[in-house]
This record gives sequence, C-alpha cells and structure tokens, in this order.
Amino acid sequence: MAGKYILEAKGIDKSFSGVTVLKGAELNIEPGELHALMGENGAGKSTLMKIIMGIYTKDAGKVILDGQEVDFKSARDALDAGISMIHQELSPIPEMTVAENVFLGREQKKIKGLPFVDKKELNKKTQELLEEYELSEFIRPNMKMKDLNIAQIQMMEIIKAVSYNSKVIIMDEPTSSLSEKETETLFRIIDSLKAKNVGIIYISHRMEEVFELADRVSVLRDGQFIGCVKVAEASREQLINMMVGRELEGGYPKNTAKKGEVVLELKNFTRKGVFENVNLKVRAGEILGMAGLVGAGRSEVMRALVGYDKLDSGEIILEGQKIEINHPKDAIQHHIIMASEDRKQLGLVLCRSIKENVSLQNFDKMSTGSFINKLKENKLANEYTEKMATKMNGIGDLVSSLSGGNQQKVVLAKCLLSDPKVLIMDEPTRGIDVGAKAAIYNIMIDLAKQGIAIIMISSEMPELIGMSDRVMVMAGGKVRGELEGEEAQSQQAIMNLAFGGE
Repeated sequence: MAGKYILEAKGIDKSFSGVTVLKGAELNIEPGELHALMGENGAGKSTLMKIIMGIYTKDAGKVILDGQEVDFKSARDALDAGISMIHQELSPIPEMTVAENVFLGREQKKIKGLPFVDKKELNKKTQELLEEYELSEFIRPNMKMKDLNIAQIQMMEIIKAVSYNSKVIIMDEPTSSLSEKETETLFRIIDSLKAKNVGIIYISHRMEEVFELADRVSVLRDGQFIGCVKVAEASREQLINMMVGRELEGGYPKNTAKKGEVVLELKNFTRKGVFENVNLKVRAGEILGMAGLVGAGRSEVMRALVGYDKLDSGEIILEGQKIEINHPKDAIQHHIIMASEDRKQLGLVLCRSIKENVSLQNFDKMSTGSFINKLKENKLANEYTEKMATKMNGIGDLVSSLSGGNQQKVVLAKCLLSDPKVLIMDEPTRGIDVGAKAAIYNIMIDLAKQGIAIIMISSEMPELIGMSDRVMVMAGGKVRGELEGEEAQSQQAIMNLAFGGE
C-alpha cells in the first residue's frame, strides 16, 4: 500500500476551547482521483482541510504528502509543497484587478530586486488562463474584482487555485454560486486536472455532483471518520445515513396550504441593462419558484423590489394597493422581507451575537422610546430561534460560531420577526447539509400554511421542482414563461426557457 496515496491524514484530533471538533479523522487521496468529502455542517470537514493547509495546527495525528510526514505552519507552506484550496467563503480584494488577485504574492517584477510589478506580464498570464478555461468572453484581466458577480468571483478563485500547478487541490463547495454553463466549465477543468494525476478533494452537499464526479467518498460525522466507499458501489440513501446517523424522510414536503388572493404583483419592472418588463404575481400560501441561469436577472429583480437597487420603471401592487419602495426600510415597513443569497455579507453581522442579529430590522418591536428593552429583546430572540429549531448554546453566541444551516435559521428568525406578508428566499439552502435542508423546507411549508406568500430563487433543479407550486423562468433579464402543474415538474421544460426558449 506504500506509495499508493498522494495525500493522507491519519488520526487527526482538534479541539477549540475544550470543545472537540475532530477525533481520529482520516482521509487518503490517490493521484488522479476526485475524492468527495461529505458530512453535515459542523461535521469537521472545513477544520480538517484547514489543518491539511496549515491554517490550523492539529492536536494529534499525521499529515503525509508523497509518503513524507509534513507539518505546515501556514497556507503558504502548503502552497509551496503543492496543495491549494478553493474556499467556500470567497475573499477577493475588491479594489485590485482580476490579474492582481490571481497572482497575489507571486507578482513578476519588472526589474529583479526593485518593487515594481510587471503588470503587462501579469495581464498576459491571466489572459492565457482565461482563454484556456473559456472565461475570456466575460472576464478581462484588468477588471476590478468588485465589478464581478459572485459566480465570476467563484470562477476566478478556481482559476487561481489551478494556476499553482498543485499536486492536490481542495474544492470547498465550488459550484455553490455557479450557473449550469459555468459548472460545466468547472467539470472540464476537473477532467483535465485528473488527467494530469492531480488529486482533488471535493466538498459538496450536492448528491448529483458527487455521483457524477467522484471516485470515492469519505464521510465525517460529529468530527469522526465514519467510512469511505466507492461511488460505484454506494447509494444516496447509504450516504445520507452515514452523514446523519439516521433515516431522513425522502423527497420534498408537499405544500398543502390553501392558495389565497394575490398578495404581491409587479408590473413592467425595468432596470435598464439588467432586466426589462418583468411581471409577476404571487398568492397567499403559494411558493413561487424563480428559475434561470446565473445572470438571468432573478436576484436583481428581487433586490430592486426591496429597495437595494434603483428601479427605472414599474409598479408594485401589495394587497391591491400601489406602493412605493425606495429603500430597504420601506420594504420592511410594508412587510416584504428578503433573505439574501449572500447571508454572510447581506444577511448577518458575523462578529455580533445571535440575539443582536435577530434584533436587526426589528428594534421597533423591542424598544421603549429610544431604548431597547433587553428583557423583550431576549424573549423575542429566544422565541424565534426556538421556532427555527436553531442549534446553539444560547442567543449570546456569536453567529459566526454556527454552522451554515443554523446561520440560515438565524436569518429566517430575523425575517419572521418582521411579520412578512411576502418572504423572498434567495438560494435558501446554498451550502448547507441534507439534514438542515430538510428543516428549511419544512419551515417553508409551515410559513405557506400561515398564508405567507413565498418567492424562492434557486439554482438547484430538484429543489426548484420539489418545492414550487409554480415556476417562473427568466433569461437575459426577461421573463420567458411560467410553468404550472406537470410542466413545473419538468426539468427539460424549465431549462428550455432558461436558455432563452419560448
């Protein structure tokens, strides 16, 4: 068996402030293999990867690269040894260009020994990478990172990792922000890397990707290694059982809520260059799915609705009355509430407590004059986090200490405290595990039964089909069609419209 693996982690232990996060964790990667790493949020996947990358120090165990034990003290040590990582949490430098971000710390100097970067050479190398991976049509080396959308930033993180010519590449939820076309590009990149004998560790909650791409799957649960199986010999049910340690109810819960009157109507919504003449209706108790490729304009329409972005023309009709929304606080006052796709940037303040995050946008419910009533704040924060079945030690915990699924529940607790008539959920289960997804779906059904109108933007086709009563499809900033009944259950029908069909 010696020499079979390019990378091994053996008996890895790690604790933070006395709390055990990893206990005897294991992983081994063969050259040219895509090895999926699965587990619920909080299972220890990211911690294990950060130990391999030298970001965290391990308490016990060994990391072995090319048959030699290694002990990296920093991510730079790991990169120099041939291990790179695409992080789930994107961290570009917004004011720097694409080329500067890709080659950060590896800049070629005009004159050796002098602090002058050869920007021409930097742009040339970046352009070659963009062309090689078919991204040059949309991204230029001299564009600033702040001008890219989330999907484009994700692709640049992938290109950056590939540019190191690593022996092992760790990909943490790499498709979470990608459209179907961009995902296909990533899969081509993966195929070329495997052909070069690069080992890939692939962290994903998307079962369909794991079964399409992976050779083997390792599962962690509560910080412990549960097992490793060949994908060809595994089933979806087996992997779920390994991850959660229990059987989950299959499929998606059915929305049996009685559909009421139209709560919200948008008429001829237009933002020049982004979307045009968008018309939309959603009823009480209905879950309206919004489908489309990344860049279709779905999130942008909803951002304009709630006042994040300026609208050029169009009308908002709420419960039969025309209203105006010029600022997010206007939307909140009209009980139109949005849970953004980017919960870490727009949904939460990570350095503050769970209680403080739930209180945001809801101070009117817990204030006496100009002062917050702390007893009332505590009572409401406890009440709404309990409604969401949030796993936490207490409402005083930093929200950054929670898993992705529980952070999403805090976002929803904050939204529900605002008494929504319309709840917009943009990618509600992005980056969270199967157990947390099931909990979010059940919450959505309960809210629909309470008469709340729900608009759900999702890039996950099974989720879109499984949860929506009706599906509206956008492409190129325009509504291409609406699907109901059996048509709304057809992936082919949805994708035809998403690619601009009629």
